[in-house]
Amino acid sequence: MNPVLTSAQLREADACTISHEPIASIDLMERAANRCAAWLEMHLPLSTQPEFAVVCGPGNNGGDGLAIARLLFRSGHNVRAILCPGPKGLSPDAETNRQRLAITSVRLITVEMGSSLPVISGKEVVIDALFGTGLDRKLEGAYRELVMALNTLPNEVISIDMPSGLFAEDNQRNDPQAIVRADTVLTFETLKLALLLPENEAYVGNVEVLPIGLDVNFLASLATNYQMIEAVDVASYFRPRTRFAHKGHFGHALLISGSAGKAGAAVLAARACVRSGVGLITVHLPADIQPVMHVSLPEAMVSSDGSNDHISSFPDLTRCTAIGIGPGIGTADDTGRLLKRLITEVGSPMVVDADALNLLAENRTWLAFLPPNSILTPHPTEFDRLTEKSNSGFERLGRARDFAIKFGVVLVLKGAHTAICAPNGKVFFNSTGNPGMAKGGSGDALTGIITGLLAQGLAPLQAAIAGVFVHGLAGDLAAAELGMDGMLPSDLIDRIPFALKKIRGSN
Repeated sequence: MNPVLTSAQLREADACTISHEPIASIDLMERAANRCAAWLEMHLPLSTQPEFAVVCGPGNNGGDGLAIARLLFRSGHNVRAILCPGPKGLSPDAETNRQRLAITSVRLITVEMGSSLPVISGKEVVIDALFGTGLDRKLEGAYRELVMALNTLPNEVISIDMPSGLFAEDNQRNDPQAIVRADTVLTFETLKLALLLPENEAYVGNVEVLPIGLDVNFLASLATNYQMIEAVDVASYFRPRTRFAHKGHFGHALLISGSAGKAGAAVLAARACVRSGVGLITVHLPADIQPVMHVSLPEAMVSSDGSNDHISSFPDLTRCTAIGIGPGIGTADDTGRLLKRLITEVGSPMVVDADALNLLAENRTWLAFLPPNSILTPHPTEFDRLTEKSNSGFERLGRARDFAIKFGVVLVLKGAHTAICAPNGKVFFNSTGNPGMAKGGSGDALTGIITGLLAQGLAPLQAAIAGVFVHGLAGDLAAAELGMDGMLPSDLIDRIPFALKKIRGSN
């Protein structure tokens, strides 16, 4: 897992690297600038003849920018550096890089406080190196005006480490007009929390994490509640399929799903569950939609509910190794009573999604009876119903973490970077997936995958982490082949085997 660190922790990591490598701070800055220049060279090659306007602030982020300007110039690019030193002058390392730049032929324009930004031509790529992760108060005065001027430009904007003006964590009290709207962010060593939150989408385009050689052991020693999931972590959860294995070795999943008009949700969840590698699956659904399941998924066993059009009971549970409930079940009174019985009578973890979450939201006292380590998979609106409306993704994430701790569950808060919140307070962000998955039915597929993995014997937190990662990777494979607009949840499900194969190959 890669840690998601605070700005304070990153400063500690810088200091530790400087003292233990050992390396001078100016040389660490040069290393970071080299990584940025190399990325720019690779993605904006000399053959396209890009020109650069590097806008530099007074601190070390500005020092990075001055070094980047020098390195790009050395590679043959047409570069201008625009320096905004402010009333207190430059940091020591930024001053050193200003002096290094001054002995080259790079045009260095100094903008005094209150002066306007120089005219930037349409040919120039703007490199934003005004302020990095150290910013802890909103920009005001001349710097605010400078950022607002940058945001009026049609040019491509690439921010170094962070979009200038964006705090590394909580931006609820920030000024939205005083944050650079970056097309790309080249961030150093680890992702920052603010880069993962939906309210910052306008400022954060594509994000590239550039390693700069910070002390690996020190990074691993830092106490952080936030981590990014990697394929190698997920691969370690899957045991090999031995030569004499049979279906009984890979679990028996029970999916309770479907109601009149919502047979599709049951089919999607069941198909995804089967593709996850589970040995056996039983789908419990209303009698009238049994034929749909038989035709759609002959691999599934079907259990008929006593009701024709909604769920009102559950079958014998003795043979199943995991239960998933929710896709398409509706919110009928009978279904609510069934859910209450299920969560109070079954002691093992289960996967709770969709309408089952809506029923819990209507009966919040039931939350206390959820079996420990159950997996809840709400999207933001569903989670707000379970708790209360949040004003930002940062606030919602905090509530999701608190919820997981309070009720002893695994809370999967779905989104662009789905956050898996563990009962011990740890949060794991997903790194796979794409906007093409934003279609009805994708959540049903996720429920099926997680239920299948839980049935196979993965611990609940592992099943949630692996399920979310596999789901997103299958979506990425579908998007790569079909494009995001026309891909369907069914296409994602068809690519689960390829996602699993790729994950196993990463170990």
